[in-house]
Amino acid sequence: MTDLRRPLPLMCPIYFVCNRVGYDYYKYHPMPEITNWMTQMEKDYPGVVSIVNYGKSYEGRTISLLKIGLNTGEKKKAIWMDCGIHAREWIAPAFCQYFVSQILQTYKTDPKMEQMMKDMDFYVTPVLNVDGYIYSWKDNTTRLWRKNRSPGPAGCDCYGTDLNRNFEANWGTIGVSFDCCSQTYCGTKPVSEPETQSVMNFLASRKDDFLCFLTIHSYSQLLLIPFGHPDFTANNYDELMEVGLGAAEAIRKIHGMEYIVGTSPAVLYANSGSSRDWARMQGIPLSYTFELRDNGTFGFELPEDQIKPTCEEAYSGALHIITYTHDKTFNGAVVTAAATLWTVLLSFEKVFVLILLGKD
Repeated sequence: MTDLRRPLPLMCPIYFVCNRVGYDYYKYHPMPEITNWMTQMEKDYPGVVSIVNYGKSYEGRTISLLKIGLNTGEKKKAIWMDCGIHAREWIAPAFCQYFVSQILQTYKTDPKMEQMMKDMDFYVTPVLNVDGYIYSWKDNTTRLWRKNRSPGPAGCDCYGTDLNRNFEANWGTIGVSFDCCSQTYCGTKPVSEPETQSVMNFLASRKDDFLCFLTIHSYSQLLLIPFGHPDFTANNYDELMEVGLGAAEAIRKIHGMEYIVGTSPAVLYANSGSSRDWARMQGIPLSYTFELRDNGTFGFELPEDQIKPTCEEAYSGALHIITYTHDKTFNGAVVTAAATLWTVLLSFEKVFVLILLGKD
């Protein structure tokens, strides 16, 4: 059986990847190319991949995700992954595209991935902050743009809100700025931004379906768990740490890179209003922020020759979390069902014995 944690080489299972248009997963792509790639994936995997448009950006662009899974005719559980909430973190959208290509390449040959795609749907947003991402491609002066592109409040000449400070999760309490020109400006109120609202509306309407929430960022080589506010601790903190440490070990085994696991206040800085914290507060049990390579040598401008190893190791870490999530949910359900059946059988046996003894 294939080791799912070790990424497969991209061996061109579909002509689109290598022959039709020469799509390169190891380079950065502007938004139009990513949009075309999403459309092509839907065409190449009918019945498995579908595009879901679930919101609009401030500038009116469509926010889309790929829903990936095998149709069983049953209501399914789900995994969330988003990339590109911060515009300048180009390695994140590159990873989302790589992740999609890997699971689609794997499921036809590996029974474990096939089973996971039968039991769960993957909802993958390659670029959440569409306006900001497009702006970061404009020229060298905009390459490090972080926020979305909404105008500041009256009297402010600056643009943009930090979408990862705008969620309704201890909003505005720590690790944010109310200066509209700041990189961490949290907006005028919780969920002031249409991009934030789109994610919250989509997930809130299906929150009982989602088992895991993964949001991909760069840089610092971290796996962050809830909560960003130091006064709050997730009630499943031990589980989050244990699974996170397992993911960090899976990452290390690929190229030797060390990822640190912990809450944001413990290993990075305190913050509030993040999507990760909001997801956990909604009851999604396993919620993580991935901070991909590197540790500051190149920062947000990670060279393209590092896309491949970064994606390979991050895929291994993400798959560790996803596999744990799946097995806890579905293998646990099998065990519970078996235990229930055994209890029923024992009860029948007891009744039968009592009848034989005339003690009914």
